[in-house]
Amino acid sequence: MRVGVLALQGDVREHAEILEGLGADVVLVRLPEDLTDIDALVLPGGESTTIGKLADRYGMVEPLRAAIRRGLPAFGTCAGMIFLSGSTTEADPQVQLGVLDVVVQRNAFGRQAESFEADLAVEGIAEPVHAVFIRAPWVEKVGQGVDVLAEVDGHPVMVREGNVLASSFHPELTGDDRIHALLLAMVEEA
Repeated sequence: MRVGVLALQGDVREHAEILEGLGADVVLVRLPEDLTDIDALVLPGGESTTIGKLADRYGMVEPLRAAIRRGLPAFGTCAGMIFLSGSTTEADPQVQLGVLDVVVQRNAFGRQAESFEADLAVEGIAEPVHAVFIRAPWVEKVGQGVDVLAEVDGHPVMVREGNVLASSFHPELTGDDRIHALLLAMVEEA
């Protein structure tokens, strides 16, 4: 299985290591041609406005949007969730793919000093997942076809809509590969 990791900015190496540990061949995706012959895509955490600006600069926005809309399984973490979403609660516009029918609130849990860790019940995973939240968003509004897989204090922090999976937290930082395994299972489903 070939899994692309959007390698414009963020936790690229950490995602690649988890995926390789699960037996996937990892492809670093920087240009539209890097999307050829991949079975899934990870959009890592980092800084969502920077990821959007770089994706726009390198001509990646439309190819990413088209590939995901055609059914490419995609998983976004933190900033990747924001980049996948339809919009944010902020007035300042930013580049987003609009392939996940949610409205996201950036830095919803607070700034860097309010970053935290928690054990979450995640639908489809038997034991709790230890989650790292760093300047994390939450989902403010969920579209009709979106399933909420995990919450913190009533706020969705992990969602799935068809071939798109997204989390507010960073599973790549804990060494727990179960969330990434969900992505690979989505490839098998497809």
